[in-house]
Amino acid sequence: MDTLTRWDHLLFQKSQSHSYWRQWAGVSRWVSRTGDGPPYAVLGLVLWFSHLPQLQGYVVDALMAFVLELPCYLAIKNTCKRRRPTAAIAGCQAYIQPSDQFSLPSGHTAAAFLMAVLAVAHLGIWGVLALPWALMVGLSRVLLGVHFPSDILAGAALGGGIACFILWS
Repeated sequence: MDTLTRWDHLLFQKSQSHSYWRQWAGVSRWVSRTGDGPPYAVLGLVLWFSHLPQLQGYVVDALMAFVLELPCYLAIKNTCKRRRPTAAIAGCQAYIQPSDQFSLPSGHTAAAFLMAVLAVAHLGIWGVLALPWALMVGLSRVLLGVHFPSDILAGAALGGGIACFILWS
């Protein structure tokens, strides 16, 4: 087992062995749902129909970013084929049923960081408030038992990187 895998397994197991894991998993389920697709669609529609050019620009950039992010995410996930914690660690429990069998990268985290980085660019200081939310979405996926910590880092890098590419191109 390589160093990264040992580190991931150790941190993951520590998160699940914490005495408050089940309580945090309940909160994490809610936080994770804020990173599902439908809330992004609702947010996009609300911002678009605000008729404020700054907010509409955010929506356009988010759509362009997701057009790039989704195929990259799927290519990485289906190339790496990293097993989820429940398949990789004996006795591991997941609080939710993941949508697929592979864990790297975290799609929820990628989407959250994509939106957060774009929010900072379009909304300035107010957009910075989206960064802690994106981090909480990523951490919630570990607490829910469906991702390793490095899956979260990879998702943050993917989403943030795609957002930066859109902003600077």
